Amino acid sequence: MSLRLGDTAPDFTADTTAGPISFHEWKSGAWAVLFSHPGDFTPVCTTELGRTAALSGEFARRNAKPIAISVDSLEDHQRWIPDIAEVGGAEVDFPIIADSDRAVAQAYDMIHPGEGDASTVRAVFLIDPQDKVRLTLTYPKSVGRNFSEIVRALDALQATDAGPVSTPAEWTPGDRVIISPAISTEDARERFENVEELRPYLRLADAPR
Repeated sequence: MSLRLGDTAPDFTADTTAGPISFHEWKSGAWAVLFSHPGDFTPVCTTELGRTAALSGEFARRNAKPIAISVDSLEDHQRWIPDIAEVGGAEVDFPIIADSDRAVAQAYDMIHPGEGDASTVRAVFLIDPQDKVRLTLTYPKSVGRNFSEIVRALDALQATDAGPVSTPAEWTPGDRVIISPAISTEDARERFENVEELRPYLRLADAPR
């Protein structure tokens, strides 16, 4: 069964390029960006993990820890890392899970038989510090992910966790937010700055600081 938003992310133990981990213990107190790739030494995957390495500082500023997974062996992962670092222009400082028995991939429903083989599709899970699944994305094997969007979605989740707000389409940090319909406009003007009522059900305000 597929994981749904709000579900507790399955815990697991696994061998990784950073040594053995227990997932919930490894991410304790932090967000996790768990993402699968179909195979080592493949072109799209190399660019994706290279991009993740280049974004290391951005993830760290958001208290987020990326971790990759495929069904390849630990030995293959280790041999592939120099290629990733060269393509991405940054050291690979996040773990890559070796999931040869597909236990983690099956727990997270990362294998889609309709995609042609028993490797993982390009799944993404944003998991919060309480180990809850907060966002899922699934890309086909032929389409590389937009990691800037993954970072943006992480920003949006953290912004909406901080107060009774949501984010409009195309929102990025610094943009105005939408005030919860559960709050009256009068109360909103006391709690937020520069409240603008576009419709009775759509009020914008400066993002809380």
